[in-house]
Amino acid sequence: MAIHLTPTELAREAGMHRREVIVKCMQLEVPIYQGRIDKTLFLSALKEHEKATPTTRPQLAGA
Repeated sequence: MAIHLTPTELAREAGMHRREVIVKCMQLEVPIYQGRIDKTLFLSALKEHEKATPTTRPQLAGA
């Protein structure tokens, strides 16, 4: 099993679009070295980011 994947391969495995993977790498400071991304580092950084910024649903007025 490969650990260093191209953005296209990583997008396929993570259920994302290729462009999303590249943008997330830039946001989360995950390096892209020679066109490859460390899958483990990317997924752990993404998980940490999602934990740190929980999504909240807006409350409806009068609810």
